[in-house]
Amino acid sequence: MLKNITRSLRDLLGSEYMEAVKSVAVNINGLSEAEVDFLIDEKIDFFPDDYIERMHSMAKKTGEKVVESFNDTLEGAPTKSYRKAAHPNAAPIGGVGCSRIGEDGRAYLIAKSEHYHSSLGHNFPGYKLITNARKLGILNATHNNTRGYITRLAESRLVAVANGVEENSLEHKAVLDSKEPHVLNRVINLETGSLACEAGIKMMLARFYRLDDSFDSPKYYGKIPVFFVMEDNKEGLTANYHGTTVIAQTLRGMWPEFYEKCQSYDLYKVVSVKKNDLADFETKIKEYNSGKYKTAGFLHEIILMNYSGIRLTKEFLQGAYKLCHETDTLTMCDEIQSCMWYDGMFLFKQYGLNPDFSIIGKGFPGGEYPASKILTTYDADILNQFGALVTNGQEELASLAYLITMEFANANGKEITQMGEKIEKGIAELVKDFPNVVEKPDGLGHLAAIHFYSVDVAAEFTKLINEKCVDISAQLYKADCPPGALIKPPLIADEVVIDVMLEKIRECLVTLSNK
Repeated sequence: MLKNITRSLRDLLGSEYMEAVKSVAVNINGLSEAEVDFLIDEKIDFFPDDYIERMHSMAKKTGEKVVESFNDTLEGAPTKSYRKAAHPNAAPIGGVGCSRIGEDGRAYLIAKSEHYHSSLGHNFPGYKLITNARKLGILNATHNNTRGYITRLAESRLVAVANGVEENSLEHKAVLDSKEPHVLNRVINLETGSLACEAGIKMMLARFYRLDDSFDSPKYYGKIPVFFVMEDNKEGLTANYHGTTVIAQTLRGMWPEFYEKCQSYDLYKVVSVKKNDLADFETKIKEYNSGKYKTAGFLHEIILMNYSGIRLTKEFLQGAYKLCHETDTLTMCDEIQSCMWYDGMFLFKQYGLNPDFSIIGKGFPGGEYPASKILTTYDADILNQFGALVTNGQEELASLAYLITMEFANANGKEITQMGEKIEKGIAELVKDFPNVVEKPDGLGHLAAIHFYSVDVAAEFTKLINEKCVDISAQLYKADCPPGALIKPPLIADEVVIDVMLEKIRECLVTLSNK
């Protein structure tokens, strides 16, 4: 059972900082000392019983109309593609726990955590600390040159967690000061995962090309940088996804004419490597570390949630990292999908990996703010301040959302693992019970997938489950992608919520099986 914890702003941020905030709140903002003391020391239940009861009640009413509809014809001003994909009936007018209340008044189970980022569901009580911080006058907007205390604290805490050391210990200080390779002790605060990935790509490129005229000749000047990404089922590039910037999109096969032009001038090359095939990786890393080529980096997710939730194995990734380290090839573990959804917050730790870049976001701020980050090393810290700049990437309240989410996840690591195992077991049983419909399960823990034998069946399943107001989608837009339904419930999804989700899935599989 997931545990409730109780924290105040003083607990999270420390007395010295809160006393400084109090001085401003009283002397500048005009709040009374009594009011300020209350906001600083109010103990907030993160996961109280009454919230759990409301979460359970609404989950059990999934698909039912629970309030009056909000009937409105306003469309906004979307692009053609957004207009085509829109489902305003399911757009939120509120929510609690693992449920969203749509404009049609029905309860929707957010089995994909609102497209993967609402790690603590809706209206999580612990985020009331953000409201208290606002009332105290703690600012959100800062700049790169004036990174606030909360952001600096979040950076320091992330480094401690990523390296598995106790915060403020001698080991923590040693990590922060380390110049050893593959030690994550630098943090760049950005807005989105796309920008965080782009920062890593820039750092890889900076070993081949100068950022500007003030830089010395790069380490591998004159060599053609080669990026390794995960291969799809047709030896193409569509299995990987590392953001929406132009170069990142060329890594997944987009902008083909642009990429062909870049390749014709030997600017860079993209090479796909077979999933979980270490022999293929070894062959290619030898090939592209000879002659005019040099491997710039290996970019990967651990669970390919943009390719039917396929899971990469520990053996493959550990072997690939060994080869990368031997050839001075930088490694980027893109954890935008997986971060926070596992005990220890970073899945690469469970895999025994030591990446040069870790990309995080989505789960850490819990959907409260767009706030992604890249963790990197002393060796990779070769850009100047403006090389990966986002003016509003240092937001203080976004960093507070990080700290709140981390506090809850740290207290519930064992429970998160147990719920992940329950999801895995439940899906495995469904696969066993409906072998004529479902091919196999995939993924790990909360990041789960159900693979079907055909696109048509996957599409029909998605239609049925969505009609039941359970937010599960299938990746059907990639012709070579295994037809899989993707599942990623919030971390606060407990036994009751998971059972509701699994039962709704079972009902749909019964319907498909009887056809």
